[in-house]
Amino acid sequence: MTVILVISTEKSVDIMKIVNFEHQGSGRLGVVEGDSIIDLKLAAPDLPGDLLALINLGDAGMAAAKKAVAGAKAEHKRPLAGLKYLVPIPRPGKILCLGLNYADHAAEGGHQKPTYPSFFMRCTTSFAAHGEPMIRPKVSDKFDYEAELVAIVGKRAHHVKKADALQYIAGYTCFNEGSIRDYQRKTAQWTIGKNFDSTGGFGPWMVTPDELPPGGSNLSIRCRLNGQVLQDANTSDMLFPVDETVELASECLTLEPGDLLVMGTPSGVGWARKPPIFMKDGDVCEIDIEKIGVLRNPIKDEK
Repeated sequence: MTVILVISTEKSVDIMKIVNFEHQGSGRLGVVEGDSIIDLKLAAPDLPGDLLALINLGDAGMAAAKKAVAGAKAEHKRPLAGLKYLVPIPRPGKILCLGLNYADHAAEGGHQKPTYPSFFMRCTTSFAAHGEPMIRPKVSDKFDYEAELVAIVGKRAHHVKKADALQYIAGYTCFNEGSIRDYQRKTAQWTIGKNFDSTGGFGPWMVTPDELPPGGSNLSIRCRLNGQVLQDANTSDMLFPVDETVELASECLTLEPGDLLVMGTPSGVGWARKPPIFMKDGDVCEIDIEKIGVLRNPIKDEK
């Protein structure tokens, strides 16, 4: 298992995208420039080999990575082609999701505009990395897509005020919260419909905050199924933005480095359409968030 730091094609190493990938079964950190990877196991052998460990080093870890990139030599580089992606944080301590966080999505599902976030949890076995299949389970044909922004926690946070909240975020990425709609509605809680194996696309990388507007706000967010745009909105439409979510969540529980805040989906989901549109074997679903990237997953039936 390997982690890459992806930077823009410009020479500044202050702007990074961090992606987890596999290379001969070993954990590494690297930096992508154009079509090459700077292998930090070669350029900076003392750096850790996974993204969470790097986050835990704080500013010093990021500074060391930037220094290694700036001084990288030709023998430290590998080709980018053929990359096998893994999820950015394979084993986060908590995956805290927000339902009904866009007013238009709440309305299309027949819900009132919430006055407090509809929090629920996911588990790590529900993840699918960029390029990996999202699995439609045997027991249902109602496999729905949901384009979502993810904020990745960078520091321990408890009773954090909104004004300070963004200091606790390490970066942002994309999520496709694949939902098994009939199972989601079997109980008053949504948990079971949100946690089937390999139903949640997650990635392709983490973008550091210096590349984005504060809180990942004012970014276009879209879902495409087989090239057709089915969701088209803006993250500024969130009812509870990232800073407010950190404040509200941290008054209840301690957020820790690597925890995920999955920030809800806009309108246009398949369940609410007439007739409904659900993902099926052979489909390709893409979540496209401006300045972050495109998360792409094929859809496969459970064997």
